[in-house]
Amino acid sequence: MIGVFVGTAALVVLLSAFNGLEGWVIRLYNSFDSDIRIEAAKGKWIDQNTLPIAELRNIDGVWRVAEVLEENCLLIYGDDQFVCTMKGVSEVFSKMTGIDTMMVAGEFKLQLRGRPQAVVGSGIAYALSLSLNAIDKPLILYVPKAKVGETLNPADAFYSESIYASGIFEIQPEFDTRYVLVPMSFAKNLLHSEGKLTALEIQLKPGASSAKVAEKLKTLLGGKYSVKNRFEQHELLYKIINAEKWAVFLVLCFILLIAVFNVTGSLTMLVVEKSRDIRTLQSMGADQRMIKRIFFTEGMMISGLGMLGGLACGLFVVWLQDKFSMVLINGEDAYPVLVRWQDMIAICFIVLAIGALAAWLPASRAVSKRALTI
Repeated sequence: MIGVFVGTAALVVLLSAFNGLEGWVIRLYNSFDSDIRIEAAKGKWIDQNTLPIAELRNIDGVWRVAEVLEENCLLIYGDDQFVCTMKGVSEVFSKMTGIDTMMVAGEFKLQLRGRPQAVVGSGIAYALSLSLNAIDKPLILYVPKAKVGETLNPADAFYSESIYASGIFEIQPEFDTRYVLVPMSFAKNLLHSEGKLTALEIQLKPGASSAKVAEKLKTLLGGKYSVKNRFEQHELLYKIINAEKWAVFLVLCFILLIAVFNVTGSLTMLVVEKSRDIRTLQSMGADQRMIKRIFFTEGMMISGLGMLGGLACGLFVVWLQDKFSMVLINGEDAYPVLVRWQDMIAICFIVLAIGALAAWLPASRAVSKRALTI
């Protein structure tokens, strides 16, 4: 019973920890990603003039639509430089995401007294030794010109503009070392790409189905555009998280299998000890089914009580972590935990199934001819 108890509790705690970690990662990505992202199926650019933006806004479930213009750029600050991605966004971008809650310095402002401002990832800011208070050192962005042939002066192959930083955000390294956010007007002027976009980002209304809205968008736009929800934007990441979770689940199930099969050994010894009692019961009229049910029920009681105790203990540990933050994930934040009822049902099913198999073997032996002749 103790073996079943420990194995069940471990399953509850570890699955809850993986669920919490998955939710934590998703919240980080949600602070930067939109609900749905539309890109060109082929190539890089979207023709803004042919895109039915007005019809997109009228689709049921669509709340906000933001234009996006991205390009790789060389960012220079004083004597330091860094290659990153410039992302031109509109003011609605902060309302669609949680980027304004991820600021570690300054504020999320794309305009200050009519002048464009940039918001920089913390990894880029660290690499450039960026200071928000240095009014004499603007950021200088260089982006490549399209279709430039050979030139003696490398500077002729790039467009450049200067901009001051208003804030620094920190989400996770994938974003922090990649993006510098600038106003859409600044990005269009720098790239000389009026009428062109790289993506549209869409925020859904509360309660709207992402799958249904995405299907409507695909029907409206046809095959020229790629429509991706949050999962599809980072499909590999979510698959890796789920694969790790279920790999750990299978390993623990194997350990639990070994623990539960101790029940088989215990019941087998009990059958040997109670062979005379078995014959006495048969002499009193008990048939083989009744004798088998006695030992099978005892085996299931051992597994069932161990499972219930393990569930209670595991849930208590998860509650303690959620309430008192006993384990920290990065020295400051509590390791996230999340209990899902689907996982609890799966744990109960696995434990009871293994317990039934472990109890069935000695129960069958209890009515065998060998057991009765001991």
